[in-house]
Amino acid sequence: MTDTRLPRGELLKLVLLRFGLGFVGLWLLLFLPAGTLGYWQAWLWLVTLITPMVFVLSYLLRNDPDLLERRMRIRETQQTQRRVVQFGWIWLLLAFTVPGLDQRFGWSQVPAAIIIAADVLMFLSYCLFIWVMRENSYASRVIEVEKGQKVISSGPYAIIRHPLYASAIGIYLFTPLVLASYWALIPGALIIPILIVRILNEEMVLTKELPGYEEYMRKVRYRLIPGIW
Repeated sequence: MTDTRLPRGELLKLVLLRFGLGFVGLWLLLFLPAGTLGYWQAWLWLVTLITPMVFVLSYLLRNDPDLLERRMRIRETQQTQRRVVQFGWIWLLLAFTVPGLDQRFGWSQVPAAIIIAADVLMFLSYCLFIWVMRENSYASRVIEVEKGQKVISSGPYAIIRHPLYASAIGIYLFTPLVLASYWALIPGALIIPILIVRILNEEMVLTKELPGYEEYMRKVRYRLIPGIW
């Protein structure tokens, strides 16, 4: 079990550094392959993602810095999770360079109505992420069980066991359409098997280390989609 805390000032520096590097990295992945700044779909995607993200980061810094510190952790201790993260970097490069190349060479012709609809659905997926943050102060980025941690069974956790991953799948599956690329749906869909592996390993850890989680699994049967899995 883990139990670490960062001073608020250090936490703020870490958040600003990660946020800045993340923004620059995504900007480069989107616009360099596109070869133009006139890629309006990419600007729309960035605004839709970053605007609520800034709100969430500001809210957590003021009201739940412990959760924000957990979201800043990136070092996995589980071997399976480290492999998932390594493969995830490859997926990230594919998922966010293909749309720019598609824009440059004109492979896809995605209607504006589909782009806007996908953008709305992506935003709603992020709203689910915000709901999860409000319900679960232990929603760390890495797989860990902290001292005093309890099973969360309220809010979205009363419906499915992994609403955080459900929101991530929604965000990443709709991203290719927001970025006007049908071809990017292929690497984008790889997020599903990646997260399935992560979920199965996470449940093994939680069943072993978090008291009450096995009972919670019996109560809430489905992981991501009610009635299916």
